[in-house]
Amino acid sequence: MSTVRVAVTQPTASPDPRRNGAVTCQLMRTAAAQGARLVLFPEGHLSGYAKEQVGDLADVDWSVVHEEAEAVAELAGELGLWVVLGSSHPLTPPHRPHNSMYVISDTGRVVDRYDKRFCSAAETLHHYTPGTDPTMFEVDGYRFGIAVCVEINFLNVFTEYAALGVDCLLLPAYPIDAIFRTKAQAMAAINTYWVAVSSVAQRRQLVPAEVFGPDGTSLTAAAGDEAIVLADLNRDDPQFHIALDLARPWRGSAHDGSFYRRYLVDDPRSSVKTAL
Repeated sequence: MSTVRVAVTQPTASPDPRRNGAVTCQLMRTAAAQGARLVLFPEGHLSGYAKEQVGDLADVDWSVVHEEAEAVAELAGELGLWVVLGSSHPLTPPHRPHNSMYVISDTGRVVDRYDKRFCSAAETLHHYTPGTDPTMFEVDGYRFGIAVCVEINFLNVFTEYAALGVDCLLLPAYPIDAIFRTKAQAMAAINTYWVAVSSVAQRRQLVPAEVFGPDGTSLTAAAGDEAIVLADLNRDDPQFHIALDLARPWRGSAHDGSFYRRYLVDDPRSSVKTAL
């Protein structure tokens, strides 16, 4: 059986990039020691998240953020660990930064970046430039996609990733309400893929770091102040036979219309909507 062990983190959010970089490296080492192939960090983790830790992104010392990000990438290569790292990504002034997730491979290279597309109204008006494209990458034969926090409210983001064939949707967040967890669990069950939520310690009572299976089952969740939890993704697990082998292919063909096309008929009893 081919499996991928994923680590999701629940660090204490901080406005200090140096502290955040040190915490990142510590959790990376913990994840690697426990056999993880990928570790996910929350939204805005490295630079600090605007509105919460950082009042004005203009005050961020980007040289320090860059230096810490390079250290994280170097350690990823040393550990042979994929890292998905939340941070603001500066653009050319006067443009506002992106709210981004860096995808760092197990060779220590930044191979992609997801820029949050559906930023909140406040984020867009005061802090961030929205992105435009989905991001998908592969680790050991498993496809991963990324959505960020408030994007949980945009169903098209999640159905798009289902159509792209992702196995696991990575969902870093700085949650503000407990219903977020219910939505994440529903997205896993509806789209029949794993959903991994990385949260922050300050919001653990609302939404803990957690991984949901493709049937919506909670596979692991952080307990209290626990900063990291792990889950194995296994497409051959009998628990997920219905979700992955039956529901997923049928829902895909139903969604694109191909399943029903041969059953459609040309019948006036069907087309005339005003007849009894």
